[in-house]
Amino acid sequence: MAATEEPRWLDDQEMLAWRSFLVASSRVHEALERDLQAAFGRSLAEYEVLVHLSEADGHRRRMAELAECTLHSRSRLTHTVDRLEAEGLVERRPCQDDRRGTWAVLTDEGVARLAAMAPTHVASVRDRLLDPLSRRDVEGLGRALAKVVDALGGPDC
Repeated sequence: MAATEEPRWLDDQEMLAWRSFLVASSRVHEALERDLQAAFGRSLAEYEVLVHLSEADGHRRRMAELAECTLHSRSRLTHTVDRLEAEGLVERRPCQDDRRGTWAVLTDEGVARLAAMAPTHVASVRDRLLDPLSRRDVEGLGRALAKVVDALGGPDC
C-alpha cells in the first residue's frame, strides 16, 4: 500500500469476523492446552510434535521441517524435543545424507503415548470448536481457513 493511499478499514461484519477469530483461536488453544495438561501433563506443543511425527513416513522428520510444520521456532522445537527425548518418546538420529541435519523419530513408546492422548484431544477439539457449529458451519470454516492458509503459504505438512 502506498503511503498516500487510504487504508481499507474493516466494516462491521469484517470487524466481527476478525475479533471473533482472535478470541476463538486464543480460547480454543488455551482450552486444548489445559485439557492435555490436566489429563497427561503434556503441552499442546508436545502433542503436536508427536502427531506430526506419527503422520510422517517412517515416523520421522528432519528437525528443520518439523519446526516449520509445527510453526515453532527452531529453539522452541529443540526444547520440546529435548523433553520428549528425555522420556523416551522421541529420538534424535543423524541424517546420513546431510551431516548438518538431524531426524526426530517417534519411538514405540511415543506411539503408545500418542494413542493414549488422542481420544482426549479429539474430544476436546469437538467440545471446544466443532460441537457448537453445524455441519455446514464446519465445512464453511474449513474452506475459509484453508483459503487463508493457501494465501499465506508455507509448508505442506
